[in-house]
Amino acid sequence: MPSFEIQDSVALVTGANRGIGRAFVEALIKAGAKKVYATARKAESVQDLVDSHPNVVESLPLDISKPDQVSAAASKAADVTLLVNNAGVANGSFVLGSPDTSGFKKDVEVNLFGTTDMIRKFAPGIESNGGGAIVVLNSVASLVNFPLFGGYSASKAALHSVTQSVRGELASKDILITGVYPGPIDTDMAKPLDMEKEPPSAVAEATLAGLAAGAEEVFPDAMAKDLASNFKSDWKAVEKSVASMMAP
Repeated sequence: MPSFEIQDSVALVTGANRGIGRAFVEALIKAGAKKVYATARKAESVQDLVDSHPNVVESLPLDISKPDQVSAAASKAADVTLLVNNAGVANGSFVLGSPDTSGFKKDVEVNLFGTTDMIRKFAPGIESNGGGAIVVLNSVASLVNFPLFGGYSASKAALHSVTQSVRGELASKDILITGVYPGPIDTDMAKPLDMEKEPPSAVAEATLAGLAAGAEEVFPDAMAKDLASNFKSDWKAVEKSVASMMAP
């Protein structure tokens, strides 16, 4: 697979208002991106990034679960060569233990269908711009289900499969598809998890290094690397271990 250089690239980051998304914007600027579209459901939540980097950062309102907004963003940001699919939700829903499936459905709507729609709408533009890269923020929960976040895990497992499918479909288009599989990161989403967490910058920095190396998978933190290694050697043991930690 080709590598991807950040210098002089045009990037779009979803969910750029906080956490990993904001860290991506900052890392891209530092690495020399020519333009970064910082998107969020409320554009004013990324205005400080625009104010700090007025000649580089442009804000866009975007809820990835709304197809009309995705289409509008793809039309507005037609010069994108790097798409960073970071936006996502985690409703903390057990598959059986939650009172209903509303949280599960929301996880799937945003994490799976929203991200898939982003890829579908932006891939043709990236191809017409001469190629580039698409980053998909998956999770270690893509590989093993964390029952406390059963719906989230299921949505991320499906997104992992979509990542593989897109990689196959775009294999001849000079577009690098990089799946990123973080463990617990110190963000609002991970607040319920009582375990050691690494900073969002670790994900952004490891991902940009992965793009430069042409990596198809990035495991950016210690837990992710450990789980990936254990998964390869004994995936069933990983499933049992996680289930014992995360059961109701």
